[in-house]
Amino acid sequence: MQGSTRTFSARVAVGALLLATAGAVVPTGAQAAEDDPFYTYDGDRPLSSYAPGEVLDTRTSTYHVAGIPTPVTAVQLLYRSTDAQGRPAANVTSVLKPARQDPTKAISYQSFYDSLDPADSPSRSIAGDVTLGGVINNIESIFIAPLLLKGYTVVIPDTQGQQADFAAGPEYGYNTLDSLRAVTHSSATGLDERTRTGLFGYSGGAIATNWAAALAPSYAPDVNKNLVGFAEGGLLVAPAHNLKYVSRSVGWAGIAGMAIVGVGRSYDIDFTPYLSDYGRSLSAKLQKASIVNVLYQYPDLTWQKMVKPQYADPRSVPEYVKAVNKINLGSAPTPTIPGYIGQGAAGELEGTSGTKPSIGRGDGVMIAGDVRTLARQYCASGNSRIKYTQFDLTSHIPTAALWAPGAIRYLDDRFTTKAAPSDCGRIPAGNPLTPETPTS
Repeated sequence: MQGSTRTFSARVAVGALLLATAGAVVPTGAQAAEDDPFYTYDGDRPLSSYAPGEVLDTRTSTYHVAGIPTPVTAVQLLYRSTDAQGRPAANVTSVLKPARQDPTKAISYQSFYDSLDPADSPSRSIAGDVTLGGVINNIESIFIAPLLLKGYTVVIPDTQGQQADFAAGPEYGYNTLDSLRAVTHSSATGLDERTRTGLFGYSGGAIATNWAAALAPSYAPDVNKNLVGFAEGGLLVAPAHNLKYVSRSVGWAGIAGMAIVGVGRSYDIDFTPYLSDYGRSLSAKLQKASIVNVLYQYPDLTWQKMVKPQYADPRSVPEYVKAVNKINLGSAPTPTIPGYIGQGAAGELEGTSGTKPSIGRGDGVMIAGDVRTLARQYCASGNSRIKYTQFDLTSHIPTAALWAPGAIRYLDDRFTTKAAPSDCGRIPAGNPLTPETPTS
């Protein structure tokens, strides 16, 4: 087992190297992606007349990695879903079929593509488009390939929707759940209502995974009854805390600029009146940015630098307070399915201080104390089947390599009669997850 973990870690290290050198990738498919009519619903019936998860269009091709076709069949579905504000929306999901498909089991893989550009969505890369931001989707093949080799059908939704609503956690959850409705009701996928599914995601994919698990009992009970469990790592819990945590981070400060654009887009908030000249310039620059455009590129960025002096306290912006409270997982329902949560805590290795009051250590972008509190909250509110592992010696990127093999084994076991493990009662205390309150 140690050898397999070491091999997996090496593959993730190669992926990290590709990420670091992503500037060499030529975005040849960006315009083609924007012009692809498959992504636009133009039917005669109003979109609102379709049920969430209903299939609107279907196409079949092959799974592409870095624009190169593989022997794996990919079925893509346009389906009806729901956006962050509860409005009907069309979205796309992709189904990768293993060589020997078992219709009774699937893994819903939530990508960490983290982009404000719809052209960087997983489905676009799977269809063969090549973009700078889409390099993430190609790196993720190191996680997807082992699942296919194990015989799982892998479902990959465009979790951020067709507007690329970055950071809008509830929308990530809706898109994931409606994707599972769609794929089990399409004859082209090989899946059906008997299919049992595990949820899998790291970082941005963990946002989608956790929100899907939390919303499933109320939003999609038909999906929830067939979920065997969730496995996630590097989780965003309380975004208001993360804004403070990544401030002046050598590696991760730029993510704050992306989040402001994404939250504003998702909830129709115009932050312009609050932004400084620099903030307006940065916001304009980041409208279609991906994580590869900001990672290690804005080491001095702070909220205070992005806003006018009178708004130095984020809580003085009412729209900000309202939005971050909507996407705080601490206020979301408790999942009813078993879950495994992994979290790194050596964020100093990626240039993020772990000494900030009321926040403490994290992995460089996600906060360990927030994740621990969420796990303890689940235990205390009726879900005792929660496993939690903290990786104290690694930061966000390398923790993926340590977390993933155990996450796959965890989901393997959920398809058997093995009882789900529990760390309830052994998870250390963390940070309060109380909603933000506006200043007077």
